[in-house]
Amino acid sequence: MATIIFWICLSLLFYCYVGYGALLLLFNSARPIFFKKHFNKSDGEILPVTLIVAIHNEAAILKKRIENTLAIDYPKEQLQVIFVDDGSTDGSSDIVAQYPFIKLIRHNSRKGKAAAIKTAMQKVQTPIVVFSDANSMLNEQCLIKIMRHYIDPSVGGVAGEKRVLREGPASAAGEGFYWQYESFLKKQDADFYTTVGAAGELFSIRTSLFQLNNDTIITDDFFISMQVCLQGYRMAYEPEAYSTETASASIQEEAKRKIRIAAGAYQSLGYLKEALNFFKYPLLAFQYFSHRVLRWIFCPFLLPLLFISTIFITKMANNDIYRLFLFIQLLFYLMAFAGWILLRSGRKAGITTIPFYFVFMNTCLIKGLFVFLNGEHTVLWQKSLRTETSGMAE
Repeated sequence: MATIIFWICLSLLFYCYVGYGALLLLFNSARPIFFKKHFNKSDGEILPVTLIVAIHNEAAILKKRIENTLAIDYPKEQLQVIFVDDGSTDGSSDIVAQYPFIKLIRHNSRKGKAAAIKTAMQKVQTPIVVFSDANSMLNEQCLIKIMRHYIDPSVGGVAGEKRVLREGPASAAGEGFYWQYESFLKKQDADFYTTVGAAGELFSIRTSLFQLNNDTIITDDFFISMQVCLQGYRMAYEPEAYSTETASASIQEEAKRKIRIAAGAYQSLGYLKEALNFFKYPLLAFQYFSHRVLRWIFCPFLLPLLFISTIFITKMANNDIYRLFLFIQLLFYLMAFAGWILLRSGRKAGITTIPFYFVFMNTCLIKGLFVFLNGEHTVLWQKSLRTETSGMAE
């Protein structure tokens, strides 16, 4: 039994973290030989677009964010900007009100990001809407790069790329590596069929496809983008449209953010059960299970099962292969522990960065599950401190 558990765990973990991406990369590399693209992204048109930014107590970053918005290279007559102030108490609304090109909407009391987005969507009259976060700085060409995808009628939305600066606190390298890995997977996902979920720092959808029926949704960005796919459209991926932000100020701040997102991920599984219908959505269901469900639900628990089963096997059988696997796991976890010690002391983790961040991510997923099961999750985001500035990006 221990041997069976070992090989099941090892196979699923390998598939989730290596095999799935490699499989898509192989398929996508061979695809142009047999299929030709019907649409040239360079033929995209300049469509009217609305940019929505939800804010809560963002006075420290708002002027910089607004200046960043002003610098976006897009015809001003085709761009509407809406800032939704969700019950700020630090004068954020007063800062936004100084810029007449921004339409300001205020919630007198705090209702959460999902409610803020729904309020803003009632004012959108353009065919395309772009969502972004207050602490995310966008590149000048982001809207032009996004709009070119809409020449393809099968595209219902476009996910931008999230870039985390590695400069700053010792923990920044791990977060930066993680988003590089995620960007690779999103590109492969989009080339295969569709991006499976978008990051709220920068993504776009056709306004007519917007669905967000529940104000209690935590991961609103993931939910909104998945609803586009469930309506039969694809989420494209545009790495040349990107947001840039600094890393969390500390491991503790990053853990707070990751646990909340993990709780939101488990919440979204209940709302998005239909995405696992392989008969109705064969490609989407395959991607959703492989990229999201497997990583969120199974892998955090497969890791300790793999370790425990390896110990049992090495005790029962004289087999050098299993001893090697046990040694590799012990070394990996020792490196992760060393990384934790180094980062806690404010030093760089060096070669222990990846082992640490891998274990850290899976630990946060387990903690997030218990937060969700205990009903301790809330739609009201806890601001995570970042280097230089703070923000609401989740």
